[in-house]
Amino acid sequence: MKFVVILGDGMADLPLAALQGKTPLQSANKPHMDRIARSGRNGLASTVPEGYPPGSDVANLSVAGYEPQKYYTGRAPLEAAAMGVPLSEGDIAFRCNFVTIENGIMQDYSAGHISSEEGRELIEALKPRMPGLRLYAGVSYRNLLVLKSGARAICTPPHDISDQPVQGHLPRGEDGKPLIDLMEAVRPILARHPVNLKRVAAGKRPANAIWLWGQGPAPAMPAFSELYGLKGAMISAVDLLKGIGVYAGLEVINVPGATGTIDTNYEGKVQAALEALHHLDFVYLHIEAPDEAGHEGDLEQKVRAIELFDRNVVGPLIEGLKSMGDDWRVLLLPDHATPISTKTHSRDPVPFAIMGYGIESDGVERFDEASAKRGGYGRVEATGLVRMMINS
Repeated sequence: MKFVVILGDGMADLPLAALQGKTPLQSANKPHMDRIARSGRNGLASTVPEGYPPGSDVANLSVAGYEPQKYYTGRAPLEAAAMGVPLSEGDIAFRCNFVTIENGIMQDYSAGHISSEEGRELIEALKPRMPGLRLYAGVSYRNLLVLKSGARAICTPPHDISDQPVQGHLPRGEDGKPLIDLMEAVRPILARHPVNLKRVAAGKRPANAIWLWGQGPAPAMPAFSELYGLKGAMISAVDLLKGIGVYAGLEVINVPGATGTIDTNYEGKVQAALEALHHLDFVYLHIEAPDEAGHEGDLEQKVRAIELFDRNVVGPLIEGLKSMGDDWRVLLLPDHATPISTKTHSRDPVPFAIMGYGIESDGVERFDEASAKRGGYGRVEATGLVRMMINS
């Protein structure tokens, strides 16, 4: 049997007055997700354990079946693995965002979704000003810094403080001050760089600061095949998910044109998933776009991202599975909610549905937060979802 996790990052939300009390999932036209809910079995999943930050790192570890209490060390070390950056004993990896800070306010956690090419130019300009430090360019605004200290700092994700003063959210704790000093030291370099001068001239937001967060040492995780007896693959545009795949021993498939935004190569991801299932048992297919829209507080874009996910990923994937000739099951869900009203992640339980061979319908008609409350699975912990899909 073939198994697929279809994950729309941050799709879940809260009821909105602008949608007459509905959530984006309830309002969106998503016939294929609704078909999974109608043909399968539904429930609500808690993806973030008590005491852990409601980030995509913790939530996706949970969905993949890795208890964060055992295996979570931070977001940045997972991204380091995806970037091929080795972490030795004593190394602490940090996520190094390019951000836009104006008048002390976090105006944009992504520096206007700066391009990867622009980001690489800025990183190269910063390297000589950081002697002895390991700085790596990533995708768009997402970069990596490796230090020998900093584990005892308390750092805030920049997307948690959109439109808020940064002063109360700078790194704090025993290792906080050196991180603040480093963040401040590079600001004049970024302000004068041609990349940012061109962006300002074009009416775009400049990458005028770096923001350090998500730090941690390398984790130690058992292979996915050891946990479930399945060989699998990870498909995502996001280094975080790719890093989970690396540590889980999954085949990490890079799809050309996969961007992590609403203009990603949906068709390429679906095709890669179906091709992988010819020689593998399991695929984890991740789409980032709804989460990005949630962080922007852009309701129209979030509904559109959900509809594109439904039309370009969920529908074609189900049709492709039907044509393969093997028995199959799919698990559909978001990793967490990213409410439009707060522009950041929340720890609310998320809807999920399992459909496929041997799964009987529980009578739920639609895939959304309210309908899932009536599902036959009830409320469960996300760390058991993959095993539930396999054994149901």
